[in-house]
Amino acid sequence: MGESLQGMKRTHMCAELDVSNVGETVTVMGWVQRMRNLGGLIFISLRDRTGILQVVVDSSSNADIFSRAEKIRSEFVIAVSGKVSKRAPEAINPKMKTGEIEVIAEELRILSKSETPPIYIEEDLDANEAVRLKYRYLDLRRPDMQKNLMLRHRVAQITRDYFDRHGFLEIETPMLTKSTPEGARDYLVPSRVHPGKFYALPQSPQIFKQLLMVSGFDRYMQIVKCFRDEDLRADRQPEFTQIDIEMSFVDVDDVLAINEGFIKRLFSEALGVDIKTPFPRLTYREAMERFGSDKPDTRFGLELVDVSDLVARCGFRVFSDAVASGGSVRAINAKGCAGFSRKEIDSLTEVVKTYRAKGMAWIAVGENELKSSITKFFSDEEIKALLERVKAEPGDLVCFVADRNEVVLESLGQLRLEIARRLDLQKDKGWNFLWVTEFPLLEYSEEENRWVAMHHPFTSPMDEDIELLDTDPGRVRAKAYDMVLNGVEVGGGSIRIHDQELQQKMFRLLGFSEEEAWARFGFLLEAFRYGTPPHGGIAYGLDRLVMLMAGRNSIRDVIAFPKVQNASDLMTGAPDFVDDRQLEELHIKTEISPEKQVHETE
Repeated sequence: MGESLQGMKRTHMCAELDVSNVGETVTVMGWVQRMRNLGGLIFISLRDRTGILQVVVDSSSNADIFSRAEKIRSEFVIAVSGKVSKRAPEAINPKMKTGEIEVIAEELRILSKSETPPIYIEEDLDANEAVRLKYRYLDLRRPDMQKNLMLRHRVAQITRDYFDRHGFLEIETPMLTKSTPEGARDYLVPSRVHPGKFYALPQSPQIFKQLLMVSGFDRYMQIVKCFRDEDLRADRQPEFTQIDIEMSFVDVDDVLAINEGFIKRLFSEALGVDIKTPFPRLTYREAMERFGSDKPDTRFGLELVDVSDLVARCGFRVFSDAVASGGSVRAINAKGCAGFSRKEIDSLTEVVKTYRAKGMAWIAVGENELKSSITKFFSDEEIKALLERVKAEPGDLVCFVADRNEVVLESLGQLRLEIARRLDLQKDKGWNFLWVTEFPLLEYSEEENRWVAMHHPFTSPMDEDIELLDTDPGRVRAKAYDMVLNGVEVGGGSIRIHDQELQQKMFRLLGFSEEEAWARFGFLLEAFRYGTPPHGGIAYGLDRLVMLMAGRNSIRDVIAFPKVQNASDLMTGAPDFVDDRQLEELHIKTEISPEKQVHETE
């Protein structure tokens, strides 16, 4: 049975102490990282969230305390009172924040014992993630995980303060709302009071924050939970957190400026990094044509080069036919990669095939010769023009893809990332922020045989493109923008439609009848009748932003209690069956009984 804290009060966190505290009597509490018994002396590494402090128990000073300390094991929770002492010069540990001092124990209590933990409580643990998540409360004791969540806390505090100083109000929006399926699946919540009806958990507060602008609050901010029932990957979770922002009487430049200021302050205060503003801007079209991605990583070159005009009438039918059918031929110059083996080049070909390309042609440029199976189809002048266009030099490997434009851009965009990984071109290249602007407003869904919104139905078209809505919807650009950091989208938003007639036209273009539009979004359309200011905003993925700031590869590392790939919680066992009484109260019947489910999973 653990001892009581009665009469003891913590005076300091472990790593708050330093040489300025020498001679003071202090009380510290925490978990035992390790214990070393050297006979007459016991050394205890005591850990709390601030770090580790060495505690010394001397048998010659207090035999009773020494006897108690001998029973201590790793992860016991203890309280210690004693004097802060300066370590002997030879015992100083420069790797520890408290490495110059130790506490000589005068009182020690074992508050709680621990069994042997199923994972080690240590930094950079190489353990099975499923085990870490099952015992997440132990995993969260590890210093690197605690640093991640402390950084997340810091980001949230800076965010609130920055936007408060710029006139934003933090206003909560509902968690139980109406299902407006357009995009990912909603999580549905049955209503007991209204049998057969369901609430939906919000995929974002989009409609509500627009309504707050109609309400005249002018500037809104919220750190808010959002929910999407979609397939997961490293940077997605069924429940995630957004920094959600909306502003009235603004256009694109206003939103971008306030958010560049936010990022500058955030990185300065949280990481001590000076971010240069304003951020570079790329239109969607330029980003795709230069980098093959709408979230380009600009820390390295390897830009796409269009060579379609040079090969339109060449003897290599793969190239000329692609151009004749309305596609393109583009290339990447992998500088210094001419020495890649055939096996390495074949593996690059598999990368582009993964993204629907039929194959990859290549030319390895040597000092006095070219290695390639395609050069025989070209004249010397054509080869010279190709190599000049891509700025190829001896030692370079030029990679080509010919296909429909969307296939060429995506496959080469992924190829440049793969080459950068192999050459380690992304390492230690700083923080490259940029804006991607002027996204297409719409994209055509062959599956649904209709236009769908690239972002959401409330995104405003560019003023000069509004007339194209009636004649050529595919060419309409949106007042939409994404913030990209090192090839990762960290935030996105748009200027919204505030004109009721334009919003109705947008719904018609998306295939909604007037009745369907009012059934789904009637309360928003009704609100627009009563005076709506021009407005726009942005939403950041807080989890993703903190993940990048912490140098992690998965948002699970910056979420206290995340889900795994199949959206389940290994620690609590959620989701789980509920008893029949609960289902009856909700007027719900399920076709899968717990017994049937157990049988099917065996």
